[in-house]
Amino acid sequence: QVQLVESGGGLVQPGGSLRLSCAASGFTFSRFSMSWYRQAPGKERELVALITDNGGSTHYADSVKGRFTISRDNGKNTVSLQMNSLKPEDTAVYFCNTVIKLRAYWGQGTQVTVSS
Repeated sequence: QVQLVESGGGLVQPGGSLRLSCAASGFTFSRFSMSWYRQAPGKERELVALITDNGGSTHYADSVKGRFTISRDNGKNTVSLQMNSLKPEDTAVYFCNTVIKLRAYWGQGTQVTVSS
């Protein structure tokens, strides 16, 4: 079965950096786009970044452009999110996501807290 397991969250000061990772299994990873979403308390889940199956194209939410970078390793079935210049408004639970045959799959999420 499809499994997505996130790691790398934590507490960081404003201006700091974190790198999130998502380990995928149960499907042919290299054939599917992968995304990172986030959900802050009281807010809807929002798309943060997306990367196509071969990594040739990426998309970012305007709020993270220039600060976050999504990447993938199809040999290791992992997708990562490098987050730099973090702001308090980046505080949220971050989820790894893929869509297979119109069904969305989610990891359990990893908490990112940006606070001094």
